[in-house]
Amino acid sequence: MTARLTTTALRSLAATCAAACIAAPSFAAAPMAKTPAPGYFRMMLGDVEVTPLSDGTVDLPVDKLLTQKAEKTTAALAKAHLKAPLETSDNAFLVNTGSKLILIDTGAGVLFGPTLGKLLPNMKAAGYTPEQVDEVYLTHMHSDHLGGLLAPSKEMAFPNAVVRASKTEADHWLSQANMDKAPGDGKDTFRNAMAALAPYVKAGKFKTFEGDAQVSPGIRAQGGHGHTPGHTTFVVESRGRKMVFIGDLIHVASVQFENPAVAIGFDGDQKAAAAARKKLFDAAAKDGSIIGGAHLQFPGLGHLRSEGKGYRFIPVNYTQMR
Repeated sequence: MTARLTTTALRSLAATCAAACIAAPSFAAAPMAKTPAPGYFRMMLGDVEVTPLSDGTVDLPVDKLLTQKAEKTTAALAKAHLKAPLETSDNAFLVNTGSKLILIDTGAGVLFGPTLGKLLPNMKAAGYTPEQVDEVYLTHMHSDHLGGLLAPSKEMAFPNAVVRASKTEADHWLSQANMDKAPGDGKDTFRNAMAALAPYVKAGKFKTFEGDAQVSPGIRAQGGHGHTPGHTTFVVESRGRKMVFIGDLIHVASVQFENPAVAIGFDGDQKAAAAARKKLFDAAAKDGSIIGGAHLQFPGLGHLRSEGKGYRFIPVNYTQMR
C-alpha cells in the first residue's frame, strides 16, 4: 500500500513538473540586438598606447577588383570561409605617445554611406574626444582615409589638430589641373580631398613633409608609393618595439598575403604598389614588427611570417592591458 502510494505520488509530481515546464514563459523571444560592441581595441607598444578604431565596414567586389582571374580570387576566399562581395574593414589608429595624441587616417566620414563613418563615436567610446587629437597623419588622400576630417556639420572634426601628409600626395590631389585631367569617375577623389582639407588649410593647420621624415619623436614617415603618388607608411618605435601603419599596401588578406604580386584596381601604379608591399612585408617578417592595416580585419594588427613566396598573417593576441 505504501509503495503504491509512493509510486502514485511520484507520478503526480512528474506530471506537475512537466506541466509547469510546458507553461513556463520562453525568454528566447527577446529581440535580437543586431549591433556589435563599440569598435575599438587597445594595446601597448613599449610606452606608447595604440588604439585601433573602426570606421565600419564596406562590401567590396574583390573578385572584380583584384588583378588575377576571378575564379582564383573566389577559391582563395573560399579557403578562408569568405566570399565576394567581401565585407572589408576600414580602420584608423590612435597613438598616444604620452605627450601627443596622434590619429593615423580618419575613415570615410559621410562619403561612403551608412556602413562607414563610425570613427567619432568609437573614439568617444574608447575614452577620447576629437578635441584631444593633436595631430592627424594621412597615409594617403583617398576618400576612405580622409573623409573623417570633417564632422557631419562640414566643420573640422578635429579642431585642435594639425593635419600632415606627404607633399607629393598633397601636390597631386589638391591640384585643380590634375582634377581637370582626371576621368569623370575619378574626379570625386580630388573633390573630396580638397573639401576635407579646406578648413584645415584655411586655419593654417595643414602641413606637409617630404620623403622619409621624422614627424614626431618616435614616429617617422617612410615612402611606400604606388597605391597613390605619395602613399606613406608610418613607423612607431618605443622601447625596442616597432609598429608600422601600412595604409593601403594590402586590401584582401586572404589573397595578397599568399601572393603579394596581386594588385587591386584602386592602385594607381600597380607594379610600384606590389613592390612596396613586398619590400615592407619582407622587412616586417625579418624584424618582427607589428603591422597595422587600414583594410585588414579589425583591429587590423598582427605579425608576418615568411611562408613560401608569400606570408602568413598572425593577428596580435587579445589583451586586457594588465
